Amino acid sequence: MVKHQPLQQVYEKQLCLSFLTGIYGCRWKRYQRSHDDSSKWECAWFIILCSTFSLLLFWAYFWLEAHNDYNQFNWLLYNRSGEWKDGTVPILATTAVGFSYITFLMILALCHISLGQQLNLYWIHKVGVLAALITTVSGVVSIDDVWGDEWDIILISLQSTGPFLHIGALAAVTVLGWLVAEQVVRAERTKFHMILLLVYLSVLLALYMAPLAISSPCIMDKNSLKSRPDVIGRRGAPMLAPENTLMSFNKALQQGVSSLEADVTVSLDGVPFLMRDRTLKRTTDIAKVFPDRQDEDASLFNWTEIRSLNAGQWFLENDPFWTVGSLTGRDRNRIRNLTVCSLVEMLRLAARANRSALLYLRRPPPEHPHYKTWIMDTLWAVQRSGISQKRVTWTPDTDRGRVRGLQQTSLEKLSVEELRHRGISSLTLRYSQASNKDIQDFLANNMSVTVYPVNEPWLYSVLWCSGVSSVSSDTPQVLRKVPYPIWLMSPDKYCLVWITSDLVSIAIVIGIFIFQKWRMSGMQNYNPEQIMLSAVARRPSRDVNIMKEKLIFSEASGGLSAPGF
Repeated sequence: MVKHQPLQQVYEKQLCLSFLTGIYGCRWKRYQRSHDDSSKWECAWFIILCSTFSLLLFWAYFWLEAHNDYNQFNWLLYNRSGEWKDGTVPILATTAVGFSYITFLMILALCHISLGQQLNLYWIHKVGVLAALITTVSGVVSIDDVWGDEWDIILISLQSTGPFLHIGALAAVTVLGWLVAEQVVRAERTKFHMILLLVYLSVLLALYMAPLAISSPCIMDKNSLKSRPDVIGRRGAPMLAPENTLMSFNKALQQGVSSLEADVTVSLDGVPFLMRDRTLKRTTDIAKVFPDRQDEDASLFNWTEIRSLNAGQWFLENDPFWTVGSLTGRDRNRIRNLTVCSLVEMLRLAARANRSALLYLRRPPPEHPHYKTWIMDTLWAVQRSGISQKRVTWTPDTDRGRVRGLQQTSLEKLSVEELRHRGISSLTLRYSQASNKDIQDFLANNMSVTVYPVNEPWLYSVLWCSGVSSVSSDTPQVLRKVPYPIWLMSPDKYCLVWITSDLVSIAIVIGIFIFQKWRMSGMQNYNPEQIMLSAVARRPSRDVNIMKEKLIFSEASGGLSAPGF
């Protein structure tokens, strides 16, 4: 008679695997998991996930580098909506959340592939991935419409980050070789595996040769580095005090700027004063003093009316640069009582500090009584201030013949011959207009180049290596702390880093493929019973729960009785 002992099954706890499959596909139970190949539908979702991750990576990098121009972005939004608000905050918040979420899903998906688990993205995650993709695409389209010129910051930033991004990308693709090797070294190779291997090797080869396309002025001999570019206080130091005010220019001088830059408008009675906007609504309390005139052109107010406005309270209320909290109580009290600054006041301050001035003039509207004499009104203010004319830089192309005593600069990137014909010896260009080659050509022809706006140390370092004469900045207090370019590397040293990183990557990839081949061949030679017995032998502790199956045969009354013949 045969007796059967009850079947005992105890499963090994796989908490890590349960976490991976549970979070990714809501498959928390063992019986829900599978080692079968993923369906085409799930493979398609994995491709969508990878595409969303790549797009969000690009989007996050753009906003990281565009920090140089956040104030300009907010100003553009103000001109469109009429209300000042920091539009970067919701964008940065949603980008950080979306990128973290998609990155987390990408890591889970790659872990599934590495462990041989079937991909099965949960439907809530699918909705989240689509939401992130649609939101990011909408953001890209919107920025292209509102701020399309800013895309140039990506290519410019690669002059600073390119060598380091190359090494990071090379390391990431090298590590991915582990997953690719797992798929390719299988016994049952398919056409898909060969295409995967070809794509992987193509990407790897492209990264090995990428430094040939990387161009940075910071890859140069240390002895060729020119002197530190001068810093111009753009509207003073607008992070430390309200822009275009006397306090802002004082703060800029305290930060060691070589020159002061200001926007000039002529009042109704012919007094040049400093104002960036067309109206007085953003930077004064005109809504309280002249509520019916807040949308009028700033030049249609007389100087007495302009002087009666408060030009500092808006800065404390709006906190445009998130710096008000760092100000002292004394500075806040001074800001509360600021008024609009005249051109004469600013030039006298520059003259006392033995500094220069860069003037951007805005012509008043045709109905203005000084529409035809605005140039002379400005020149008269320059003479009254007592500053040397050689210390005043003139930007408008209008009536340059009348201002021959002033320094002449062009806001357009003209040819050297045209600049000489107009009697201009310097250029003031946006950083996106001045390539390294252009700067070198102008410098070779004794043309000084000023670049604006330069608010980030990395951009200042790149332009320093390019050899620019000066930069115009909203953050002189930040650039003051940059005594040397962030990084500088000789061409020989860069080539050594390039070749070394490539050789290390090649060695690691070859090692990964050899190891995976050896590992796969060993698994194929293993007998299932050997695997089970070796697993039991390695873990004899009864606290370790392993699957067991026992079937004990016992013989009643001394053993099994054979059937008779």
